[in-house]
Amino acid sequence: MQLSVIKETREFEKRVALVPDTASKLQNAGIDIVLQSGAGEQSGFSDQSYIQKGVKIADSFESALNGADLIAKVLPFTENELNSVPKSTTQISLLAPGSYLEIIKLMQGKSMTAFSFELLPRISRAQSMDALSSQATVSGYVATLTCAINLPLFFPMFMTAAGTVPPAKVFVMGAGVAGLQAIATARRLGANVRAYDVRPAAAEEVKSLGATFVTLDLESQEGAGGYAKEQSAEFIQKQQELMAEQVAQCNVIITTAAIPGRPAPKLLTQKMVEGMAKGSVVFDLAAESGGNCELSKPGEIIEHDGVKIIGARNVPSQLPTHASFLYSRNVAELVLLMTKDGNFEPNFEDEIVNGSCVLKNGEIFNEMTKKLIEDSK
Repeated sequence: MQLSVIKETREFEKRVALVPDTASKLQNAGIDIVLQSGAGEQSGFSDQSYIQKGVKIADSFESALNGADLIAKVLPFTENELNSVPKSTTQISLLAPGSYLEIIKLMQGKSMTAFSFELLPRISRAQSMDALSSQATVSGYVATLTCAINLPLFFPMFMTAAGTVPPAKVFVMGAGVAGLQAIATARRLGANVRAYDVRPAAAEEVKSLGATFVTLDLESQEGAGGYAKEQSAEFIQKQQELMAEQVAQCNVIITTAAIPGRPAPKLLTQKMVEGMAKGSVVFDLAAESGGNCELSKPGEIIEHDGVKIIGARNVPSQLPTHASFLYSRNVAELVLLMTKDGNFEPNFEDEIVNGSCVLKNGEIFNEMTKKLIEDSK
């Protein structure tokens, strides 16, 4: 079996799907690995570091794909790249079916098979393959550090001869993996941290990190697989009204609320931002999926009424070495699950294989993706 690792070319993407140390684990399972030259450079991994682990280096995109049984990427192929991809190939990546429908349609035309990490079932057996969680860990960490750099205040309390400096007040909206990492990082920096989530079950995790869980007089919004469900307009309006007081008290707001396959819920209105103190910072981790803050713009830092609003775009790539290290482990575990005696043999009776498959031999395999494509016509 040959696993081909391709260089990422999408804007802002610096990660690589496989790092040298993880390559050894796959080779021990009888898998040959071919890497497109330079694929790991932006993550800090030279071609030589792969060669030392027995990985073959291909000097071009086309030669890297020659003979591939499986292609590992971080993000989907671009339209131009797909023109050179052989028919009937198989890829695994963060495919984000809701965001790349046109690419999926093109993959259909090439009879491709595709697996998406976003569609992995939320079961304990799949935790080691959970790329969404591993990359969200990076995002939460980077978001907090970015806020600390942009805030014109100290995060921790300081007691000095010139007087006592109070700690910054941080409010994290959404206590999933990214939110919990943001909380943990802000606490390590010494900030006073509060957090809110529409899932009451998140309260214990928030408290275990030393933060205060904010309780609002609202019904639970627990969805399938531990995610929040899509909220009604009435719920969001009431939530915003109750949240305004909390927002006004804080120097830093980090929003992380996302619903798979749906636009991000609007948590932070323009009026709420205008109620914050001058110099405050908002980091919107959901900016690429519509934004939790109605003022945020993906990939941009804007200022409104004295408040900086940072619109996130591909945050894990801002820490590409460790983001790649974690993602590579996820890739290896999923590849090994679909490998038997050194051959690529995905078992579609396995709920992980079945659940993560978007395309099978050019046919839409995932029902949610099928509906999205039908709705787009």
